[in-house]
Amino acid sequence: MAEEIEVKVETAEVEAPVAEAATEVAENKKESAKGTGRRPRRDNNRRPEKVSDGLEKRMVNLNAISKVTKGGKTLRYDALMVVGDKNGRVGVGLAKALDVTMAIEKATLVAKKNMINVCIDGTTIPHDIIGKFGTTKVIMMPSPEGKGIIAGGVVRDVVELAGIKDITTKLYGSNNPVNCVKATFEGLKALRTAEQIAAIRGKKVEEIR
Repeated sequence: MAEEIEVKVETAEVEAPVAEAATEVAENKKESAKGTGRRPRRDNNRRPEKVSDGLEKRMVNLNAISKVTKGGKTLRYDALMVVGDKNGRVGVGLAKALDVTMAIEKATLVAKKNMINVCIDGTTIPHDIIGKFGTTKVIMMPSPEGKGIIAGGVVRDVVELAGIKDITTKLYGSNNPVNCVKATFEGLKALRTAEQIAAIRGKKVEEIR
């Protein structure tokens, strides 16, 4: 019994200085980070840089994805973001991450990189257009001024951030948020003004109207 007591005392005496040393190291790291004006570096949880450029962003969809691995279940998140300036520019982004905030930031950066210029005629679109993605089809038609946006769900978010104020839409097929957003985005990307169409055909604007 005496030998066991001596061993316990010795291990306790060894563990105490180790704990104190670890505490001192942690405090030194915090002080050095304060001196440089930066947070302690965490490579395993690095976040994308934030860029403030006056764009409005909306989170259209957020899913939690559970994956069963050998070590257990891992939870990830995928975010679908739409950004736009409400003045003819809009973008869509989809990204995944281990954290909700990081997924939103990554999707926002992807949307900013994929922004397009939408052809707008006054407050509406210049002509009828059909956007397709997968099994989803979105029909978009011009509307007179003052009628407003007749669209539901995620389609409304895309056309609003693009700066369209009067439009009529109809959705066919799958109502999956990702499909709906991308189908609307593809339709807006295919819009052309009368001048652009006339230039492509080599004719005057009066001849194609």
